[in-house]
Amino acid sequence: MSYSIDLSGKVAVVTGSSRGLGRAIARSLADAGTKTVITSRTLKSLEPVQKEFEDSGHDVLSVELDVRSHESIQAMAKKALGHFGQVDILVNNAGMNVRKPATELAWEDWDAVLETNLKGAFFCSQALVPSMIERHWGRIINIGSATNILAYPNITAYCASRGGMLQMTKSLGAEWGHLGITVNVLAPGWFRTEQTRVLWENEEWMKSIADRIPNGRIGEPEEVGASAVFLASEDAAYVNGSLFMIDGAFTTGGQRSTVPMKKE
Repeated sequence: MSYSIDLSGKVAVVTGSSRGLGRAIARSLADAGTKTVITSRTLKSLEPVQKEFEDSGHDVLSVELDVRSHESIQAMAKKALGHFGQVDILVNNAGMNVRKPATELAWEDWDAVLETNLKGAFFCSQALVPSMIERHWGRIINIGSATNILAYPNITAYCASRGGMLQMTKSLGAEWGHLGITVNVLAPGWFRTEQTRVLWENEEWMKSIADRIPNGRIGEPEEVGASAVFLASEDAAYVNGSLFMIDGAFTTGGQRSTVPMKKE
């Protein structure tokens, strides 16, 4: 996609960018002009992404990252800063979920979800914010979901992590705002990704979801990318500590209207 927003000269790190929304966000930022660090737990999973970016003329660096490891986070920061000299934009996209009834959720399940979705996002931010403070400019975008404000059964740990992410975002936005750094949550609703392919290939399911979305459809990953480009730009300098929903009004609780508007 092409963007009127120009992020040339900025360096972006996107965690969990080997597929899905993370990949789309990284590509959107690169299309807007950033030099981009893409990350995943294995370099092999990043190979097709790096090739795609390089074929499009983008400056990209692949880095192995496990956000549940403080050592891995520190190594990622060192490589990103060593290669590009600065980091201006961080997108904390890496996440996971465990679907189990609360009575069956294991101690290890809870730790895995909270360490990935919440703890990892905090310590990635902590590791890279000094580079932003140095230049008095930075954008941290935490990728959430509808569960930042809604709750569902059988994903208690996930909901807890997203609720915590919102409060963490507000706190960091309040702490770092005077330094020219904004911290926001970008929260997608239903989107068409490889992870949800088994769902959106089911026409009956697609219709049932679309009927619950006032915009009448699920989203495309590039639309999340476009919102990330905005939040990463100078245009969003006064958007800080906020929850930025991109869900076709799904979380309003409304449904798609089928009543035609009357003409006067």
